[in-house]
Amino acid sequence: MINIFKTSKSVALSIDEFFDKVDLGTLNFKKGLNNYVDGNIIEFKQNLKSISSLEKEADTIQRKIENDFYLHSLMPNYSSDILNLLESVDDIIDMSKDVLSQFDVETPHIPEAIKKDYIELVNFSSKSVENVLPAARIFFTQPDKVKDSIQKVLFYHRETDTLSANIKRKIFQEFDTLKLSEKLHLRYFALHIEQVSDAAKDVAQQLSSLVIKIKM
Repeated sequence: MINIFKTSKSVALSIDEFFDKVDLGTLNFKKGLNNYVDGNIIEFKQNLKSISSLEKEADTIQRKIENDFYLHSLMPNYSSDILNLLESVDDIIDMSKDVLSQFDVETPHIPEAIKKDYIELVNFSSKSVENVLPAARIFFTQPDKVKDSIQKVLFYHRETDTLSANIKRKIFQEFDTLKLSEKLHLRYFALHIEQVSDAAKDVAQQLSSLVIKIKM
């Protein structure tokens, strides 16, 4: 049974710290977009600043973990898979930061009638991440417990996809007063919020494959 905490205590601590950074990044992603939609721009700017710092810290820790794996030849049968998994987890915080940055740069106007839909979309997308991170953490000590969390990730991913499609449909079919450029802008941002959930799904799929691999 794989247990990296028995393999190298220092690497285990680095992995735990890495997940802490991504977890905090997810909180700032969710709060940041909620603050933007609610018009709390000062708070939104702080969320963007925080997630930018967390993303850089996560990248630094990830590189340290990768170097330690190669330097100490840790878990040679699984090292490539594990490092790819951590890279995919890092993609989550990278994408989350990029989405907040795009809101900051392009400042889309979200009509009052659709604000609740966007907030719900953010919440569903964040739920995908909030369920995949514990699954990725526990994989390193108790991989048999990963499956339940993965099912939740897939559930929230489907809900995110469904809601995103409904938002796009509403934008193009019900908002006659909006210009086409405004509709495209709103669709673009719904898509990018949705993609954070896609990144969580990618991690869940890698976890599923890894759990099967270590049992063979």
